Amino acid sequence: MGGLTGVYTEPESDASVVARSRTEPEAFAVLFDRHADAIHRYAARRLGDEAADDVMAETFTTAFRLRERFDPGRGDVRPWLFGIATHLVSRHRRAEARRFRALSRLPAPAETDEPLADRVAARATADGMRRELATALARLSPSLRDVLLLVAWADLAYEEVAEALGVPVGTVRSRLHRARGRLRKELGAGGAPAGDTEAGQADDARKERGHG
Repeated sequence: MGGLTGVYTEPESDASVVARSRTEPEAFAVLFDRHADAIHRYAARRLGDEAADDVMAETFTTAFRLRERFDPGRGDVRPWLFGIATHLVSRHRRAEARRFRALSRLPAPAETDEPLADRVAARATADGMRRELATALARLSPSLRDVLLLVAWADLAYEEVAEALGVPVGTVRSRLHRARGRLRKELGAGGAPAGDTEAGQADDARKERGHG
């Protein structure tokens, strides 16, 4: 105990940082430090590293410019930032589709790769995405793909996805259900119950925490 000095203080909340940045613009850098890596990973999985650099930079430039509009009552800025990033990704729909088609032509993965749609979607990375998943994602409509990947790759709860996209939670649930069903069909997963997959288990965990 004698080696401990100083007093622990809780990190400043995202909402407080945004509010403070309105009079101290340099404070906004705190949000970049906290969330830039996550935004870049999400964009890179969808568009590749080069485009992800631009999307990440523009996400924070846009957020900084619009910071006066952010409601501090929303608390966490992650849904807001991922919503901006997803909107920016939407400007690259053709590039995203080309990326998934290119990934679908890569050599087949090892036979031990998990076949279930939600589990694969939850684990997939830009370099490790299996061919069948890339093909299936390319065939999803943009609205279904956005919801699925915000859950699977950005790890947002349903309410957070709804906030990010500006749609009701019921719409998020409906789109996610349709997206998962189409992935299962494409991947030959035979309509396995969502609870049997890692993404389904993650949903259960969110519900237990009161976020589902």
